Amino acid sequence: MTEIAPVPLAPRIQPAAVLELLKPITWFPPIWAFGCGVVSSGAALAPRWPIVIAGLVLAGPMVCATSQAVNDWFDRHVDALNEPHRPIPSGRIPGRWGLYVALIWTVLSLGVATLLGTWGFAAAALGLALAWAYSAPPIRLKQNGWWGNSAVGLCYEGLPWITAAAIMSAEAPSWQVLAIALMYSAGAHGIMTLNDFKSIGGDRVSGVNSLPVLLGAERAARLACITMALAQIAVLALLVAWSRPVHAAIIAVLIAAQLVLMRRLMTDPRALAPWYNGTGVLLYVLGMLVTAFALAGMSA
Repeated sequence: MTEIAPVPLAPRIQPAAVLELLKPITWFPPIWAFGCGVVSSGAALAPRWPIVIAGLVLAGPMVCATSQAVNDWFDRHVDALNEPHRPIPSGRIPGRWGLYVALIWTVLSLGVATLLGTWGFAAAALGLALAWAYSAPPIRLKQNGWWGNSAVGLCYEGLPWITAAAIMSAEAPSWQVLAIALMYSAGAHGIMTLNDFKSIGGDRVSGVNSLPVLLGAERAARLACITMALAQIAVLALLVAWSRPVHAAIIAVLIAAQLVLMRRLMTDPRALAPWYNGTGVLLYVLGMLVTAFALAGMSA
């Protein structure tokens, strides 16, 4: 009697692996920036809670999560060198499911964006376009650290801030809000540079020209520090010019504390970049909220 070999089951996608692919820990920056935009508008929250919640969901679990899935799919070969434990290179998300998740989340994000009116939908569409352009060929902005970090800084800080301010006021944000949001986006270029330190080896092998690869660890770290500091000094100058002395004083203290931390970072940038991301960057984002309250007071 002939035995019939069992048909192997197709690998199943694991829900926990999908959540890991969408990287909830990365949702904080755009959610925080969206919250700063809400505060900076000076508009009352009470009648707008549904739209605020929808905006927070769109900024983090939708658009940012989409960007993570897109990035991991097109970086799967690099991750096999840098971080083989990730869901796609490890096989926990099999086949082309990484791409399918990215496509599904893109469509769902656009669906949620329709709840936020013209401003919200346009911002989501722009953010999603940049997410795909950042990782996917032929554009693949991340191939060059200058362009890639600029795109991420805009999507993580400026775009959510401007969007929130616009939907809260139902009109184009003031030039003051635009200026502050763009300053913090520019500073985030430095944060993204420090974030690239974790993958220098794999980036160099795979031809990804991150700034730590292009400039070397010490020069890239110095550039990151200068970028973050100058952006906040520009914010400080604006607050002084707008007669917001208390807020300006708080920002000055936060900058001073970061300069101390930056000095330590420069003693061993490659080893201390993760440490700085958990210390100095925290002070940076606290300054964003302080500045948002300053803007709210100006619009009151």
